[in-house]
Amino acid sequence: MTRQTKQKKQTKKQASRPSPKKLRIGILFGGRSGEHEVSLLSAASILNSIDQTKYEVIPVGITKQGQWLTSTDAQHLLAGNTKPAPIQKKRTATKSVALRTSTSSHEALAQQNGSLAQSLDVIFPVLHGTFGEDGTIQGLFELADIAYVGSGVLGSATGMDKSVMKQLFAAAGLPQTPHVNLLRSEWNADAKRCIKRIEKKLSYPVFVKPANLGSSVGISKVHDRSELAPAMDLAASFDRKLIIEQGVGGPGAKPRELEVAVLGNDSPEASVVGEIVPGAEFYDYNAKYHSDASIPIIPAKLSKSESKQIREMAIAAFRACDCAGLARVDFLMEPAVVNKKGKESKAAHIYLNEINTMPGFTSISMYPKLWEASGLPYRQLIDRLIALAAERHQEKQQTTFTRV
Repeated sequence: MTRQTKQKKQTKKQASRPSPKKLRIGILFGGRSGEHEVSLLSAASILNSIDQTKYEVIPVGITKQGQWLTSTDAQHLLAGNTKPAPIQKKRTATKSVALRTSTSSHEALAQQNGSLAQSLDVIFPVLHGTFGEDGTIQGLFELADIAYVGSGVLGSATGMDKSVMKQLFAAAGLPQTPHVNLLRSEWNADAKRCIKRIEKKLSYPVFVKPANLGSSVGISKVHDRSELAPAMDLAASFDRKLIIEQGVGGPGAKPRELEVAVLGNDSPEASVVGEIVPGAEFYDYNAKYHSDASIPIIPAKLSKSESKQIREMAIAAFRACDCAGLARVDFLMEPAVVNKKGKESKAAHIYLNEINTMPGFTSISMYPKLWEASGLPYRQLIDRLIALAAERHQEKQQTTFTRV
C-alpha cells in the first residue's frame, strides 16, 4: 500500500467519525429587576460572541412581568418586543404551579424532568439584580439539578445583600469604610431618629444605597442634611434594607475607584487591577451605561505592592462570600495627603467597597476587559466560565443528600 493510499484512507476514516456532541447552553436573561436592560445588553454580547462550533445555544428570556420565553419569543425580548405576563397554570393532579415559557411553548424549566431542563447541559444566568443575582434563581437551578455559571445560593445572596456582605468582610478582617444599616420601616416610622443615628456615626458626604441592588441603581451621594431625606426615600423605594456609607476623600480629593475581576471556584484567580475615572461625581448608573465620559484605565497606575494588596483582598472577599465562577470586586483608594513641603503626611488607604457576583458582561464591560488585559480574551472567558460551571456541578455529585 502506497503512502498516498494510506493518507486517503486515514482522511476518509476521520471524515466518517461523528463530530463531538455540542454542549447545550441556556443563556438566561431579562428578569424582574431594575437591571433588566443591563441584562439584555450582557446577553446580546454573549450570544454574539459565544463559540457556536462548541455549543448549541438556547436563549431563554424573562420579561419584567416574570414571563419565561424561549426561541423566537426570547429573541423578541432582546429586541425590546415583549408579550404580556402569562397566567400560572395549576395542575390538578400534582397541585403544584409550573413555570411556563410562553403560551405557544409548554416546556417547564422549573421541573427537574421538564424537557427543557433535561436537555440543557449548563445555564448561563446573565441576570443582574433582584431575582437573578440574589440566590433565588440559583435555588431553582439547584432543585432542578442543572449546572449553572456563577455563585451558588449563599454566595449570590451574600453578594447581593450589602449589609450581610459587609458583616462577612468584617469577619474576614478586610478594611471597609464606616457605615450604618437601617430598615425602611425604621425610616418611615421615625426619620429624625434615623438622621440623628447617621450623623452621630458618619460625616458628610455619605452615600445612601438600597442594600439589595446593583449597577448603582437607587444610589445617591449626599453632601449635607438637606439632601439626606430624598436620598433615603429613593433608596427605600428599591429595598426594605438601606445602607449609608461614609464618603472617602475630602474637599478636592476624590477617591480612586478600582476594580478586580476574579475567576475560579475553590482556587480563584485575580485579574490585573483596573481603574474607572467617572465622568460624573461618582460612577452612577448613567455614567456606567449612558455616558462615554467615564474613562477606564487598565491596568491601573499603582505600585507593585498596592496592586498585590488589592488583588489579594479581592480573592479574600470572593472566599469570604463563598463565591464561585466569577465576581468583580470594587475598591476605593483614599489618596495620600501631601504637606506643603511635598512630603506625604498621610499614606493612601485602600478600602474594600463591594463584590458583584454577576457583573455587566458586554464585551466592553470592566469584567471582560480586565481579563482581556490579563491574557484571557472574551470568547475564551465564556468557555472558561462554562467549564467552571460543569466542574462545580460535577464536584457536587460527591455530596450525599439522603441517608441510605
